[in-house]
Amino acid sequence: MEMFYNSTRGGEKNVTASMAILKGIADDGGLFMPDHFPTLKVGFEALADMTYQETAYEVMKLFLTDFTGEELKRCIESAYDSKFDTEEIAPLVLADEAYYLELFHGKTIAFKDMALSILPHLMTTAAKKNHADEEIVILTATSGDTGKAAMAGFADVPGTRIIVFYPKGGVSRVQELQMLTQKGENTAVAGITGNFDDAQTGVKKIFGDRAFGERAGKAGFRFSSANSINIGRLVPQVVYYVYAYAKLLKNGQIAEGEKINFTVPTGNFGNILAAYIAGCIGVPVNRLICASNDNKVLYDFFTTGTYDRNRDFILTSSPSMDILISSNLERLIYLSAGCDAEKTKELMRELSETGRYTVTPDMREKMALFTGGFATQEENAREIKRVYDDTGYLMDTHTGVASCVYHNYRETTGDETKTVIASTASPYKFARSVMTAIRGKEEEGKDDFVLIDEMKEASGVEIPQAIEEIRKAEIRHNTVCSPETMEETVAGFLGI
Repeated sequence: MEMFYNSTRGGEKNVTASMAILKGIADDGGLFMPDHFPTLKVGFEALADMTYQETAYEVMKLFLTDFTGEELKRCIESAYDSKFDTEEIAPLVLADEAYYLELFHGKTIAFKDMALSILPHLMTTAAKKNHADEEIVILTATSGDTGKAAMAGFADVPGTRIIVFYPKGGVSRVQELQMLTQKGENTAVAGITGNFDDAQTGVKKIFGDRAFGERAGKAGFRFSSANSINIGRLVPQVVYYVYAYAKLLKNGQIAEGEKINFTVPTGNFGNILAAYIAGCIGVPVNRLICASNDNKVLYDFFTTGTYDRNRDFILTSSPSMDILISSNLERLIYLSAGCDAEKTKELMRELSETGRYTVTPDMREKMALFTGGFATQEENAREIKRVYDDTGYLMDTHTGVASCVYHNYRETTGDETKTVIASTASPYKFARSVMTAIRGKEEEGKDDFVLIDEMKEASGVEIPQAIEEIRKAEIRHNTVCSPETMEETVAGFLGI
C-alpha cells in the first residue's frame, strides 16, 4: 500500500516520501507524518536471522514506498558498510540486568550515525526522483552529535551543502573539535551565542522565511533539514528497535511475542518516538521509558500533561539532552489528538506564544505507553561509576541518565520486563565527565586527550578512530554568530 505524508498542522497533504525527505519540514512549519502505520511483512522468526541491512530494508520499504527496491537497497548498502566498526552495526550488550543497545559504532561515535549515514543517499535519490536541480542546502541545529554526523554524511556529496549551528560553550570539547575540524568543501559550521533551543528556533525561522527561501531559490539553492524533524532521519531510527527485538529473540533471551521495555535518553524526542513507531508496526512494547536530565521538561509533561518550557536552561554533562523545546513531541501530540491537525496547530501556537500548553485527558490516555523519569548530574555520575565498578561496563553521560532512570523505574514499580537501553554515544566523546564520574573527583587541569588515554587504560576499550582523527587535526571552521544573525550567516556562507 502506498504511503503518503501529511503535515501535523494541516497545510500539506498526500506528499510522497521522497518529497517529504527533500523538503524536511512542511511549508506551514509542521512535521510530516505517515498517513497510516503499516505492519511488518515478515515475522520476527525470519527477522531474527537477518542482518542489520536486511532488517533495514524490511522496515524502510514500508515507509518509503516511492523508492524502488533497487534504490532503497543501494542507499542501505552505501550507508551501513565498513564505516561501522562492528559487523552487527548495533550490538546488544547485557550488563547489570539490562540490554544496552550500542548505537555508537559509526563514523562519529554517536547514535546519529545510524540515520545520518543513510540520509544523504536518500536525499540525493529523492532529488533525482523529483527532478530537483537546485543545490540542496542542509540547515541543521545541533546539541552536539547531529552536527558532526550530518557533516560527515554530507561532506563532498555532489549537489549538496551543509550548514550547522551549535551552542558555543554548550557541547563537550570533543564534540566541538569533531565539528570544527570537519573536512569537505561543502561544509560550514557556526557556534551561536545561545543555547540549542536558540539554534533550533533560528533554523526553523529560516525555513519559515518565504522571502529568504525565494532569494535562495533564485540563486539556485533549496533548503532542507538533517534534524530528526526530517522523516528521512526518523524512519531509519525505527530500524534498530526492530533489530534489537529480533536479536533478543534469536539469542533466546525473549520468547516470540514477549513484550519488552525501551529506555531512551531523550532531548528532542526523535529517538524515543522511533521506538514508539516500532511498536506501531509490530514490535511488542510494554513501556517506553523517557529519560531526561536536569532539563526535565519531558518528565514534567508525562507526569502532569502540561508542557512548559518557561524555566531555567541548565548546562549539564549530557549536553545532547540540554533541550527545552522537544520538536518531535509535536508528532506524538498529533497522533494522540487523533491526527487532528487543527488541534495540533492550536497547541503549537500556544507553545510559541506562551511557552506552554496542556493536553486533554483523552490525549494523555493515548500516550499511556510512555512514562517519564529524570536523573540529576550527581545521580548520573553515581550511576556511571556504579555500573563500571559492578560490571566493568563503561557508558557515556547520556546512557548514564537512561540507565539511572531505568533502574529507578524498576525499583519503584517492580516491573521486571526485559529492557533495552539505548546507548547513544561512546564514552570517549565525554571523557572528562566520564572519568570524573568513575574516579569521584574533578579532573581539572588535564587535557581532554590525556583523559582519553587514561580512559583506555581504565576500560580496556580501544580508542575509536573518530577520536584519533581529531587529536591534531586542523581547525577549519571559526565562525561565531548570535541567534539573531543566523540568517545573515547562512547568506554569507552561500554568497547570496
